Amino acid sequence: MAALSALVRAGVRDFVCLPTSAPELFVRLSRAAGPLEEPACEAMHPASDIEIRGFVHVSAACALVAAQLPVMARCQANVLISGETGTGKEVCAQAVHYLSARAAQPWVAVNCAAIPAELVENELFGHAKGAYTAAHAAQAGIVREAAGGTLFLDEVDCLPLAAQAKLLRLLQEREFRPVGSQAALRADVRVIAASNSDLRQLARDGRFRQDLFFRLNVLNVRLPALRERREDIPVLALHFLREFSHEFARPIPGLSPTALRKLLSHAWPGNVRELRHTIERAVLLAPGPVLRAEDLDIDDGGAAAPVAGDESFQVAKSRVVDSFERDYIEQALLLHRGNVTHAALAAKKDRRAFFELIRKHRIEPERFRQRAA
Repeated sequence: MAALSALVRAGVRDFVCLPTSAPELFVRLSRAAGPLEEPACEAMHPASDIEIRGFVHVSAACALVAAQLPVMARCQANVLISGETGTGKEVCAQAVHYLSARAAQPWVAVNCAAIPAELVENELFGHAKGAYTAAHAAQAGIVREAAGGTLFLDEVDCLPLAAQAKLLRLLQEREFRPVGSQAALRADVRVIAASNSDLRQLARDGRFRQDLFFRLNVLNVRLPALRERREDIPVLALHFLREFSHEFARPIPGLSPTALRKLLSHAWPGNVRELRHTIERAVLLAPGPVLRAEDLDIDDGGAAAPVAGDESFQVAKSRVVDSFERDYIEQALLLHRGNVTHAALAAKKDRRAFFELIRKHRIEPERFRQRAA
């Protein structure tokens, strides 16, 4: 009791006993943010322990991750980040970069899956003049663009084996050879890699170089799926609400309690990325000053529904992924008024791959251009 009294004198306004529920935690945080003038959960200004360079969380699972970020930032070792698609691997990598001594130097992010296999070496390491018929001038390449800073390789498991060998040399010797050059170039760059696959298993199966895996896996962190950190959903939703309210100049102060319950009950197969796009779309289209449950484009009978017991894992997974892909593409096209190029850029996806998804799900971009008109 004496300790509690001391905390109150120091300015503590409330406390919560652990373990607690997500709704109770949310109410406490909202109360701490100030009095509510509307029957809504208002946006809060996240404290340093809730947000570290964009890595928003209150959960114990993410607190363990957040505690590792400054440690990773203080050293220069390679980092491997694993986790499902949409869990925030790039946000985590950016936090490491901007907390490090390299913060003022370049941050360069590359999605290895978006580069055609035959162009990977050229894109990463550049080429010498005359390296091939169309090489009329030398090209620096992404590694040199990141000189002095951090190179983030997302979906690193998609690198062809030949490119993996050159990346291994870069990590071991701190040097590389551009395509068509005999001269090795020095490179001061820190590499952070990420994958949603089990790289260790891929290495065992011979589909990823084992020596490269060991080089990348000096420091490693696994990001939990959003379903494993449900207590983060309210603070993430409010974080995105504040972000998009400012971006679109739409002063929406908060979420209604029914909207919050709807967010908490959803399965989020697309993780944080799906939540972000759900809030983005709601901010764009919501008619009122507060986001309501009906403003959230969430299929309550879809992704959140339990998987049928007679479905195989692969069939169930494909069904959920297909549903997410279609919703994501449609929301991107809606936001960018049917412009496939702009939608692909916003999704950080190769235009050709993005168009393949449009064809796969038989989506007609023209519908979204007509809707915008």
